[in-house]
Amino acid sequence: MAELTSTKLNPDSHLLLDQPLLRLPAELSRKNFKLAALHVEHDKKLLLGALKTTANDSLSGKKNPSETLESLDGMINRMKNLKRKMEGFHDEEKTIHRQTRKRLEHLHDLYQIPSLADVKYEEWSRIRLSRLLVDYLLRSGYGASATALAKEKGIEDLVDLNVFVQCHKVEESLRRESTQECLAWCSEHRELTRKTHNTLEFELRLQQFIELRRRGQLLEARQHAQKYISLNAETNNPEIHRAAGLLAYPPDTKVEPYRTMYSKSRWDFLSNLFVKTHHELFSLPGRPLMHIALSAGLSALKTPSCHSKYASSSSNASSTTTTVCPICSTELNELARNLRHVQHNKSSVEHNPIVLPNGRVYGRERLLETSSKVGLEEGKVKDPTTSEVFEASQIRKVFIS
Repeated sequence: MAELTSTKLNPDSHLLLDQPLLRLPAELSRKNFKLAALHVEHDKKLLLGALKTTANDSLSGKKNPSETLESLDGMINRMKNLKRKMEGFHDEEKTIHRQTRKRLEHLHDLYQIPSLADVKYEEWSRIRLSRLLVDYLLRSGYGASATALAKEKGIEDLVDLNVFVQCHKVEESLRRESTQECLAWCSEHRELTRKTHNTLEFELRLQQFIELRRRGQLLEARQHAQKYISLNAETNNPEIHRAAGLLAYPPDTKVEPYRTMYSKSRWDFLSNLFVKTHHELFSLPGRPLMHIALSAGLSALKTPSCHSKYASSSSNASSTTTTVCPICSTELNELARNLRHVQHNKSSVEHNPIVLPNGRVYGRERLLETSSKVGLEEGKVKDPTTSEVFEASQIRKVFIS
């Protein structure tokens, strides 16, 4: 019965890590619908206004028949352009629906697997691992490698290639000290970000102001501030006052906060702010899913001794142990350092346990064998973790209660 319980699959706990798998398509669909509605509303307003004006001008005789026909042709062309845009939105919606269907099928497969020992679970886990690797590559900027891996594994509909590739392009443009791509992104998503009171667009306009001041274009800087920055006086008044002070301080000033505002590190700040805004808008985790999955597993394996001052042999040459603990490995030690260790209700000890004067417990036979291998004289034992040497008479037998 214990074996059946330990291998029984709980799909709901697995899906905690896979929430973005369905959440992102829902956010993309919502964005697609809102953008389509905005285009329809915008063109509808223009067309109705143009139609009313043309009709009135035609009836009053202000326009002759040829001019009226020309106006109608312009309205027809605008409607054709709107139709092409709607076809693009429709194609995007079909793509989102196809991806959603594939993802639902992938998650539904998990509910058809009865046990962790089932071969189908291994296949499902391999697909999930490939998804996590693609997600990690995309977040790290390796779009080509992520695309190649997704195509090789046949999981293009289970990963969000386009979303992360576009995000990385805008992020890199900011690191190249260009605001145009990010401002275009803000303009496209302004209706979606307005409700969250996001400051990304304000910070971009402020950076443009700083660059104009850096180049000595004071008149252009003032005009830019009046056109874009002063609009945020209610929400960003302290920042606007500090920005105004830049007009009195040159780029090489040592006075704070103007020295920091002139610093090139602001581009890194803008890049990180964009990524944060992008991920919040599309309900994406701030960390790679691979890190989240590893953190859960590492926390389950971590013990209080994993990051003690007496490190294992993988990171401490004075230790005589040969550990296979993943927490103590050089590859995962730092990743697990700030994780909490899990509370274990059951523990296991070696056969014939004894306790050393420093409080550490070992199996008697293993301790004596280890001490003999390192060349200690008879009657002495060595702690394999701390390398302390004790008299054999100092060890005490442990009785488990």
